[in-house]
Amino acid sequence: MARLEGGTLSLDIGGSGIKGMVLNNRGTPINERVRVPTPRPADPDALLMAIAMVVERQPAFDRVAIGFPGVVEFGVIRTAPNLDGDWSGFPLADEAEQLTGRPCRVANDADVHGYGAIEGKGVEMVITLGTGMGSAVFTNGCLVPNLELGHHPLTGAETYEDMVGQAAREAVGIVEWNQRVSSVINQILPVWNPRILYIGGGNARHINFELPVNVRRVPNITGILGGIRLWEDQAH
Repeated sequence: MARLEGGTLSLDIGGSGIKGMVLNNRGTPINERVRVPTPRPADPDALLMAIAMVVERQPAFDRVAIGFPGVVEFGVIRTAPNLDGDWSGFPLADEAEQLTGRPCRVANDADVHGYGAIEGKGVEMVITLGTGMGSAVFTNGCLVPNLELGHHPLTGAETYEDMVGQAAREAVGIVEWNQRVSSVINQILPVWNPRILYIGGGNARHINFELPVNVRRVPNITGILGGIRLWEDQAH
């Protein structure tokens, strides 16, 4: 397939899967999403091998955007609480550039998810429900990076992630988990006062209660579609 000028390979790294597709300049996918399981253990070498498996199944692209489940500063990983091995200080953007031969930008996965969801007006917030709980906040389209709300205590010593992450959903069952998600939403709204709170991630599909009027569920593919805006944000 001929290269599309400006085509962006967008990758979403999660605790259970690594997903990717190529987007054109308008942010529209030009191929079907490719998914491979996140390796176990998910250390840097194993993860790069899995990324290579996704890359080799893509059409041509000119640049790469990666959403990563942890704190990222200018393409360098600082934390990776749901992965394995020593990620602190790992230059993922540089490694991905060597792997693909294309320039790469890396940001927190919830931040990229937010790029794909927001309207760019007022305060907008995102939480992602998956292996853990990601979060992001934007003001008039500008990102405040690396908001790790999921690791903040919510009830006693239990964090948001302890309450509504994948392990909690499996442990307490879907009814109790939905009650917890509702409590998380009710905790967030009066503190952060977002114009819109978006809920994404693989487990958002399990929400079975009526959401408040300013809370919107967004599809999991949003975490890939945000790769275009990651390249548009000059702060990166």
